[in-house]
Amino acid sequence: MIALPATVLTLIIIITLFRMDRSDQGRVSSALWVPFAWLFIESSRPVSAWIFLNVAGNTTNAYIDGSPLDRNILTALMAIGLYFLSKRSRRVGAILRSNPAILLYFAFCLVSLTWADYPFVVAKRWIRSVGDVEMLLIVITQEDRLAAFKRLFTRVGYLVIPTSILLIRFYPALGRFYSRGGAPEWTGVGTDKNALGMICMIYGVVFLWRWLDLYAVRKRSSKQKRSLIALGCALTMVIYLLLIANSQTAFACFVMASTIIVVTAWSTKWRQSVPLTMMVAGMIGLSYCVLIAGIGTWLLTLLGRNPTLTGRTAVWETLLAHAVNPWVGAGYENFWIGERVELFNRLLGGLNQAHNGYIEIYLNMGFTGLAFLGVVLISGYRNILWELRHDRMVARLKVAFFVICVIYNFTEASFKMMSPVWFTFLWAVMMVPYRRQLKVGTSVKALEMEQNLAGLTT
Repeated sequence: MIALPATVLTLIIIITLFRMDRSDQGRVSSALWVPFAWLFIESSRPVSAWIFLNVAGNTTNAYIDGSPLDRNILTALMAIGLYFLSKRSRRVGAILRSNPAILLYFAFCLVSLTWADYPFVVAKRWIRSVGDVEMLLIVITQEDRLAAFKRLFTRVGYLVIPTSILLIRFYPALGRFYSRGGAPEWTGVGTDKNALGMICMIYGVVFLWRWLDLYAVRKRSSKQKRSLIALGCALTMVIYLLLIANSQTAFACFVMASTIIVVTAWSTKWRQSVPLTMMVAGMIGLSYCVLIAGIGTWLLTLLGRNPTLTGRTAVWETLLAHAVNPWVGAGYENFWIGERVELFNRLLGGLNQAHNGYIEIYLNMGFTGLAFLGVVLISGYRNILWELRHDRMVARLKVAFFVICVIYNFTEASFKMMSPVWFTFLWAVMMVPYRRQLKVGTSVKALEMEQNLAGLTT
């Protein structure tokens, strides 16, 4: 009986958070609701799982055929998104031309269908992965792209975080799960504890970033004060979920990303490209030594993990021994299909990912795919440093997302479609060729001039 009052109270909390946080009321179109729906699905579960109160299985047929309901919903969102983007073709074209590394990566993913065992699966997964880029384009082609980003992630965060607490505490059949070993796990709106940790990590960093930005304002308006309260409450809920989720990778990434956000907010020294890069390299290098190279594994003990990363090292050895082609892989999203699934069901107990994003890319697209990913990482970080010279507030968050994605993929596979980590990473590394936010009444000709000037400077 207590579940119903708790549901009503959670709904009131969500509405209150929405109404209180109105400090960033930039000019944003209704098209933003399309990426909102997309990101909500990415951050929780497929629509079919909510309707039928379960999560789709990992069988080969389920993976190949997919859910018609989910496919139709995502296709509809992409079609609506294309309609809105068709009205912004100049901006979209300028952004795409400014990001050749991302285009080459996605082109290689598509070409891999020529050698994949299941080319139709490659085509379907590739189209869905392009949906992430499409949704990002809707956000960054808004007249006030910063306000659009804030509103998108704040809205989704205010929805999934309180709802996760509700499901865990009052709807255990939906918010809790038992691992293969029989241990209880808190999942919230996610599909497992790692998914819950991932959304807490992403939205927690956004909440902290916005909170510090508002806190730095000396003479705050009443709207800004209410936003501070709303963001503080949401951040408290995030920390609570991170503590009970027991997703140590997400927790460690949240701490490191938060460190970047806080340090760069309070010290002008660390906002410079060289000190900032040294801090980023130090975090990534330390994480690599502990998680991959086996150096300083005592730090894992402090996080409650063993040196084998809960058996991940044995999984990596087994998977690398069964790689299809070291140069081009099995094809985009094609490794976990067919006879290999049955083999790994026997050897690894039913896993459907490598628990390492770089090994996952290698298995699907080989060394060539890793090379294309490396180009995206390098050019993307260069774009972030360029952003640091023009908009330090945005660049601080982009650096945090970059670090999250690089380190998180040491123990989880998130260089893939329908993942909030991949979604935020693409936002972070994507170059936008125009810098000044459009004012009300700015003409299209003025925008074109601005884009041309930006193109000359880049």
